[in-house]
Amino acid sequence: MQPKFEVADVLRKIGSKIENYGLNTWQLRTLSAIKRCRTADLGGHIDACDSCGNLTISYNSCRNRHCPKCQGNKREDWIQARSTELLPVPYFHVVFTLPDSINSLAMYQPKMVYDTLFEATWETLQQFGKAKEMQMGMIAVLHTWGQQLSLHPHLHCIVPGGGVDKDGQWKNSRADGKFLFPVKALSKVFRAKYCEKLKAKNPIGYEQIRKELWQKPWVVFAKRPFGSPKSVVEYLGRYTHKIAISNHRIKNIDAQNVTFDYKDYRMAGAKKRMTLSYQEFIRRFSLHILPKRFVKIRHYGFLSSTWKREKLKLLQEKLQVKVLEKVEKKLFLPKCPCCKTGNLHRIAVFDQRGPPAWYLGGCQNTTPYKS
Repeated sequence: MQPKFEVADVLRKIGSKIENYGLNTWQLRTLSAIKRCRTADLGGHIDACDSCGNLTISYNSCRNRHCPKCQGNKREDWIQARSTELLPVPYFHVVFTLPDSINSLAMYQPKMVYDTLFEATWETLQQFGKAKEMQMGMIAVLHTWGQQLSLHPHLHCIVPGGGVDKDGQWKNSRADGKFLFPVKALSKVFRAKYCEKLKAKNPIGYEQIRKELWQKPWVVFAKRPFGSPKSVVEYLGRYTHKIAISNHRIKNIDAQNVTFDYKDYRMAGAKKRMTLSYQEFIRRFSLHILPKRFVKIRHYGFLSSTWKREKLKLLQEKLQVKVLEKVEKKLFLPKCPCCKTGNLHRIAVFDQRGPPAWYLGGCQNTTPYKS
């Protein structure tokens, strides 16, 4: 079902007043793309049904990674690529979270704060792996939001429960495969490594929040939810291309406010609703627009691109994995909304000036279109 309300609706209601919200140029460009997504501003194309001949007009997507309407296909493509890289070993979901005392720095130096989060997380896992004389692997996905659109930077990491030893053999982190590393120990090492890096990169900023950073324990959460390699891929799909809020969570937009659903994890995930003004809603949404060209999904260790090109197939052979060849991407042909049986084929494209005269001037063709 198509959502009744969209982030783009809020942006259209705000109009040019958004320029007074104190957003940077990159945030404004991103929001502009979201507002114009699947509208005449981006041009479009005309499709013909190969069964009933009906002509259908569709407007182009913005393809921005922050757009609520443009993530589905990207997610499926990414998951399909990862399905050829799985191993028959235990996998764990580990979450590394930064304390809220870092938020002031994250607002003004997001690239530095988030790059450091990736670096400290990987070095933490590496340290524990080296203690067991093995090379670890990790896929990490950055999320920056909480359920209320507040700033809440954290990494969702998919970590195989072991690594590769010096002879290239697989070695579990623990014999039974039910345990990765102690989370309290991970938390302490993670905090120490992050603070060390932050102090080196931004000594003034570090000194301003140093006391707060060391007052409370940092949170590292780990669980093993995967029953099979296939479930790893399905689980990954929940996190890889998520954005701060989906259109389906927006329940109402009135003359001044936006109301959306959220889960209160302090009350066992109870569903609640929050109402914010247009300006506050867009301000919070913009907190999660990542810097230009920032890489939010990263691969490390024996899951890195270099390692995979050279050694992954050898490891899969040692573990007797039936290596899946990458399936050639099939041309997607949407179903006709008129007859529900035929496939739509693209027969014309147009820019922001609109559909061609022949489409606007005549009635729709009733002769079946032949590809």
